[in-house]
Amino acid sequence: MNHFEFMIPITLFICITYAIKAVVDARVRKQLVASNVSQELIQSIVEADELRRRHATLRWGAIYIALAFGFGLMEALNLRDFTPGVLAILLGATGIGNLVAYALSRKLPG
Repeated sequence: MNHFEFMIPITLFICITYAIKAVVDARVRKQLVASNVSQELIQSIVEADELRRRHATLRWGAIYIALAFGFGLMEALNLRDFTPGVLAILLGATGIGNLVAYALSRKLPG
């Protein structure tokens, strides 16, 4: 279980994907600013992007908290083997995290 060689290609792929996304986003913003677009449109795009980022952060935070409770439940019930019940707990925790994030995002202004 201490063999993490498979993590290197996965991490490399994630880093490359994130770098490409960052470059593409920067180019789109540069082209948007360079074109003759109204200031109001640029402001609304920036605000929408910020709201999307806040909601994404909220969603992942709620999912991670729900998964932490799921893993805590597994530990409390002494479930060590991967069984359909364990999978159901983790999938249920992920679903609950998504639902909580949705409910919270509906209450936020914006």
